[in-house]
Amino acid sequence: MPKRALPASPARRRLLRQLAGSTAFAACGLPALAQDAAQPADAAAAEQPSPQPFTFDTLTEEMRQLATQDPRQVQALSGFLSQLDYDGYQRIQFNPERARWRDGESLFQVNAFSLGWLFKEPVELFEVVDGMKLPMTFSTADFLYHEPLSKDVPKDIVMPGVAGFRLNAPLNRADIFDELVAFLGASYFRALGRGNRYGLSSRGLAVNTGLSSGEEFPRFSGFYLERPVPGADQAVLYASLESASLTGAYRFAIRPGENTEIDVTARLFLRNDVEQIGIAPLTSMYLFGSADKGNFDDYRPAVHDSQALVLDTQGGDRFFRPLKNPPRLASSYLGAMTPKAFGLVQRSRDFDDYLDAGARYDLRPSLMIEPLGDWGKGFVRLVEIPSDLEGNDNIVAFWVPDASFTQGANFEVSYRMTWGMTPGSDETELAQVLRTRAGHGGVAGVKPAKDRRKFVIDFSGGLLSELPDNAEVSPTVQVNNGEIVETVLSCIDGTKTWRLVTEISAPDDSIVEIKAGLSGYGRKLSETWLYQWVKE
Repeated sequence: MPKRALPASPARRRLLRQLAGSTAFAACGLPALAQDAAQPADAAAAEQPSPQPFTFDTLTEEMRQLATQDPRQVQALSGFLSQLDYDGYQRIQFNPERARWRDGESLFQVNAFSLGWLFKEPVELFEVVDGMKLPMTFSTADFLYHEPLSKDVPKDIVMPGVAGFRLNAPLNRADIFDELVAFLGASYFRALGRGNRYGLSSRGLAVNTGLSSGEEFPRFSGFYLERPVPGADQAVLYASLESASLTGAYRFAIRPGENTEIDVTARLFLRNDVEQIGIAPLTSMYLFGSADKGNFDDYRPAVHDSQALVLDTQGGDRFFRPLKNPPRLASSYLGAMTPKAFGLVQRSRDFDDYLDAGARYDLRPSLMIEPLGDWGKGFVRLVEIPSDLEGNDNIVAFWVPDASFTQGANFEVSYRMTWGMTPGSDETELAQVLRTRAGHGGVAGVKPAKDRRKFVIDFSGGLLSELPDNAEVSPTVQVNNGEIVETVLSCIDGTKTWRLVTEISAPDDSIVEIKAGLSGYGRKLSETWLYQWVKE
């Protein structure tokens, strides 16, 4: 069951949403920019190195050897890039006419993100063709610099690297290359299914997230992009991951579609002991929603990138944990043996659920993680951080293996990520949680019972929808650190929706764990609803 958490690092700014696909430019003044000392593009081209052999195994061996050495120091950024502030950086746009693989034969194109502002650590890009790698270089000629920045930018200067890149593909229309996936900032990346807007993100790895010792942020230091053969519907790329405590070699196989799939293989090598490693970490935002309005005076009924954490077990159970914006740091632990899948979902898909014509939270993707191979025993950890701004990522979820992470250890893990409106794990005979509402206890129309909390959970779909409203369906409600005052289950007249109402009391300053579900005729009829109520 969930527990109280130790202190975690502050919520991180949601940079990729602002930058991926953004061509908006601020109007504030810019600092004076110094000329970069890098060599001109034509001189760099003359010194192009010869191709070198490359495979996933050669990258793996390189990262294995690096783990036996002290961490590499990142080269300091110099020249005009190092002096860019937020306003200046927002005036930089990659020139789509300079996209790599833009030759009419590939279904994928590569655009780069410029260094500068918060992105001061160069990332190397390589192209891999027929098992040989060559640097993929970028210069100032590859970017558009909007006024007044353009007059201060040196011409045709080779960049020392890039901040990251985006992969474009004909995702929504055959004649338009839409953004498909973007890698930017440490090991963060995010992807889209058909019809999605950017929302939650993932990372290569989470190290000591939510622990008092402080979080470590591994970074992807290099990417190796296989040039797709004409007509290939899959893009394959590799990445090197580095941090103070470990190194890693990653392989990503990306298949765009209604639900975009990314198969990930990670080979990790520890140079130091690590207290906690989080596999397939997901990062999202939850400000408020139907059961957690808080003190927000907002015309919108809900503001969140993700609505709930979902865990599917090998035994056929599904746990549905609505997210919340807690009054203080909170953490939950959902144990499992090689989970079938877990992830963060945005289940409400009507515009009226959010009423935000700009952010379009109804179009944010869900993301499910499916282990490939035996993950063994472990738990999904959910960290929820208090936030007063929708610009903060305050939700983190990841898998923690039941293992020790000691110096010199190495291991490999594989999983499939599915990004989209309706990831495949939503297919089930179990009724789903349609909505969760919460408020003060007591009967409507009389003085509220503020010493207790009322939870209203509506279930719909699956086999439950085929039963008459007088069917023998039973609720099960369990509470830790609280007391059940009342529980009522009924089918809402004229619908196939079953409503479970339960009231809970608890002492002040309690963390109350609640678990509820429906069953009947010798089987479970609904997914299991979980909730953590922090009684102030």
